[in-house]
Amino acid sequence: MLKDITIGQYFPGDSLIHRLDPRFKIVITLIFIIMLFTGGSFVCLAIGAVYTLIAVLLSKIPVKMFIKSVKPIMPFLLITAVLNLFLVSTGDVLWKWKFIKITSDGIDISAFMMFRIILLITGTSLLTYTTSPITLTDAIERLLSPLKKLKFPVHELAMMMSIALRFIPTLIEETDKIMSAQKARGAEIDTGSFMTRARNLVSILIPLFISSFRRADELATAMECRCYHGGEGRTRLRQLKSAPRDIAALAVTLLFFGAVITVGILLK
Repeated sequence: MLKDITIGQYFPGDSLIHRLDPRFKIVITLIFIIMLFTGGSFVCLAIGAVYTLIAVLLSKIPVKMFIKSVKPIMPFLLITAVLNLFLVSTGDVLWKWKFIKITSDGIDISAFMMFRIILLITGTSLLTYTTSPITLTDAIERLLSPLKKLKFPVHELAMMMSIALRFIPTLIEETDKIMSAQKARGAEIDTGSFMTRARNLVSILIPLFISSFRRADELATAMECRCYHGGEGRTRLRQLKSAPRDIAALAVTLLFFGAVITVGILLK
């Protein structure tokens, strides 16, 4: 299961999505999130699905990578769907047993929420899949640069965010190694009652925290040895420059966003 988690990973490539300006990609991702939560019908989600499918195909990243990004959260999606299925009492009653009943609105809301979350994870995963952590740091810092006038530590914030994204795959790999080592020593992590498995997690969490603090200390030492003192006086190796394709990608995103808003108004 841990090997299926692809959050924070970067897949090098030369697709159209890879070549987009990272600042535009961040803005486009934010518009995409708003677009999904603005639409309140399946038609609006269908428009978002078409947009997501086009972006996935243009990224040239294997579809199985996106399936892996959704797979770890499927248990939570199923729990949410079941809760909505039995707790929503409006609509036509399709099945009833004592105080438990399933209604048409419950089915619609359950399917709608699952579809929306799957699209959300698939679309937002494109940002980290097609943007390297260093480039993403520069883009975040550029977008937040107006806050520097308010003495806000923009560079430090962007650096912390990029480091956090960068080390997610590393921590997942470290957790997998610790679990394998504990299983080799006879620890029953995947068996037993819920409380037993919860207690056995201590044997994983403690080594993981120790390893994380050790990596953080090594990273801090390496940055000090390279005379890193924050963003003051720093220059950039790569300068971010926008191109016509960035404007076109933003325009297409706004076009889909406008279509979702229009459909939402017409269906009210």
